[in-house]
Amino acid sequence: MKRSGSISQENYLKAIFKLQHEHGIASNQAIAEKLAATPAAVTGMLHKLTELDWIDYTAYQGAKLTAKGRQIATSTIRKHRLWEVFLVEKLQFKWDAVHQWAEELEHIGDANFTNRLDAFLGCPSTDPHGDPIPDSNGDWKGNERVFSADALTRKQKFTVRGVSNSASDFLRHLDALKIQLGKHFEVMDFFPFDGSWEWKDDQGIPIRVSREVAGQLLVEAIPTNRGNENQES
Repeated sequence: MKRSGSISQENYLKAIFKLQHEHGIASNQAIAEKLAATPAAVTGMLHKLTELDWIDYTAYQGAKLTAKGRQIATSTIRKHRLWEVFLVEKLQFKWDAVHQWAEELEHIGDANFTNRLDAFLGCPSTDPHGDPIPDSNGDWKGNERVFSADALTRKQKFTVRGVSNSASDFLRHLDALKIQLGKHFEVMDFFPFDGSWEWKDDQGIPIRVSREVAGQLLVEAIPTNRGNENQES
């Protein structure tokens, strides 16, 4: 089973990919914090990745992926998210328990193996946390209509599409609130004092959602004419 780099190298490329997406560049300090590595270890690895032409690195500024590095990082993320789908859908793991397993499984297999896994799962477009899964060409198909739930307004109807925090304790909290991907809600009220919300689901059951929870949920607004469209069709 072929890999483009070592497990450690793939982990670095994946971390740089995510930090570059968030901040435009991956600083040494941010990489060290993300991977729980020492500054010296980070600097040493960045020099190795530069020699392999997988990153462009500038001292005291940070690193960016080259085309080769991006390809490897995207492949690693693709495998990670496909394995999360497999663990949840086929092995019935809960969505808060799959990240660490996927961290290990993401380093298994070449492109042919991954493509077979993808086909077996029905070519899913998102993982159990709502994150997009890149296709075999490394292309991403994100949902441009998705936004943070803390930008909702009163009486707005919406669908939960993803989370920006996949920590186990946060996902278990969502389970306790019965907030699941694909579930519909309507905003009933907002309380400025503590930044919390009151939502109700399709059955009219209300829940109280904190500012912290809303800020880490990704949602898609339901068009107000959706009911009319369904009746016409």
